[in-house]
Amino acid sequence: MVERFFSYASTAPPRNEDAGITLLSGPPCCGKTSLLFQFAVNRAAESGRGVVFICSKGRLENNPPFLSQGVDPSMSALQRIQIKYVQDGDEIRKYFAAFHLLDNFPAAVIVDDFADFFSVEHLLHHGPFSDSNNEMASF
Repeated sequence: MVERFFSYASTAPPRNEDAGITLLSGPPCCGKTSLLFQFAVNRAAESGRGVVFICSKGRLENNPPFLSQGVDPSMSALQRIQIKYVQDGDEIRKYFAAFHLLDNFPAAVIVDDFADFFSVEHLLHHGPFSDSNNEMASF
């Protein structure tokens, strides 16, 4: 599994089995997004299928991922990475609730900063009990 996070020009033969669930964690600004995006590139290249990269638009625009040395920005695998911007955990839930309706399942679904979408602080500011949803907080 670890080799999938590194250069797409791996000498290892491509694997056909599913990667399962992997959690990558670490302190802020340590390169998790870049590592996850490299995983997306590698998975798209080895599978020939699409990959969905779910993230916060603001975070990705303010701190875009770095591509590994040797990754050509025009490579076809990058065209198979669909970036889906979400604002909260509800949007992630809705995406997965409709997952069975997809015509072609992606080779991987990656959620950048997953824990942040479901943290207590995020739920207080964006969830049903936030100021923007007073009608929900009144019962």
